[in-house]
Amino acid sequence: MKVLFVEYPKCTTCQKAKKWLDQHRVDYEDRHIKEQNPTEEELKEWHARSGLPLKKFFNTSGMLYKSMQLKDKLPQMGEEEQIRLLATDGMLVKRPVLVADTFGLAVDWGYSNIPALSSVDSLLLVFFYSIQLYFDFSGYCDMARGLAWLFGMEFTGISM
Repeated sequence: MKVLFVEYPKCTTCQKAKKWLDQHRVDYEDRHIKEQNPTEEELKEWHARSGLPLKKFFNTSGMLYKSMQLKDKLPQMGEEEQIRLLATDGMLVKRPVLVADTFGLAVDWGYSNIPALSSVDSLLLVFFYSIQLYFDFSGYCDMARGLAWLFGMEFTGISM
């Protein structure tokens, strides 16, 4: 399953994350955040899927964020206005961003429409949910290993 990796190539955190993805042979589509800003629609979807507060999407250590004095302005802005602002310049967006889990969308739809499911839909729902669980737990293990790697530690004896 190919994931979307949104990065700013000069960012050292992005470089480390990309190196880790490459070392672990993760198939990804690379996207330069400055050359191709996330759209409002993408940001809305990513925000909804992440479960994170919208303020976590802002690159609070960036020069543009600081020069625009957004620390003081964001609390007075509505969610739609914040998303529009994020879509104006990729340098406002916290990075790297990794977008995956297309099976989760199918599972969410299935569970919200259980009375309308046919037998085939139900079987597909079970299959997609199983795959989602596998990818979730595999992803958690990969994240733990990746975070450990960023801090100079390595787990031994763990095979995945």
